[in-house]
Amino acid sequence: MTAPDNIVLEITPEVLLKAYACGIFPMAESADDPGLYWIEPERRGILPLDSFHVPRRLARLVRQEKFEVRVDHDFTGVIEGCAAPGPGRQRTWINGRIQQLYVALHQMGQAHSVETYLNGQLVGGLYGVRLGGAFFGESMFSVVREASKVALVHLAGRLVKGGFTLLDAQFITDHLSQFGATEVSRRRYQALLDEATRYPGDFQPGVALSGEEVLAALKSAHP
Repeated sequence: MTAPDNIVLEITPEVLLKAYACGIFPMAESADDPGLYWIEPERRGILPLDSFHVPRRLARLVRQEKFEVRVDHDFTGVIEGCAAPGPGRQRTWINGRIQQLYVALHQMGQAHSVETYLNGQLVGGLYGVRLGGAFFGESMFSVVREASKVALVHLAGRLVKGGFTLLDAQFITDHLSQFGATEVSRRRYQALLDEATRYPGDFQPGVALSGEEVLAALKSAHP
């Protein structure tokens, strides 16, 4: 279900959080379109934290810690990176209003970024919204090969350690399929969301986790 938002200025971070709790989220047609649309997919992409798959080669890279991983160090830089066109992605859905809303959520402590750095430069990362024990992944970017994948592995491990039970991916892509992403019905998603938001997740943005720690956390979550 999609519905045009004709009163963009009345959308607040608080309204946005209520929308997430109901299973809907906003998008724009393009970075140049000032309007927003509410999205509620019939089939929802999720990344199950109890079966999150890390390809062997990527696991080695995470252990080697080629990239420095930081949390909430440059949220604005990450969302700007996600909004910028890149190879194979000439247009994005992140407009100025989206950026303003999520930066505001970040300032409230409800949105977080996981960032990867190489030689002190931001080269990849992702951002999303936290609500109880659910984390809603919004977008990711990379200007260096594997940088965003390392950020995703660190996110998943951090969520497991923090007691989160739902990692929402919105839609399935080839990029996410390698991590075990799957689709669930709208009804099943709402049940998972209701359960996840009953309990608080602890994102611990001030706590640094090593590659070994996040991989160990993900391994411990497997039944």
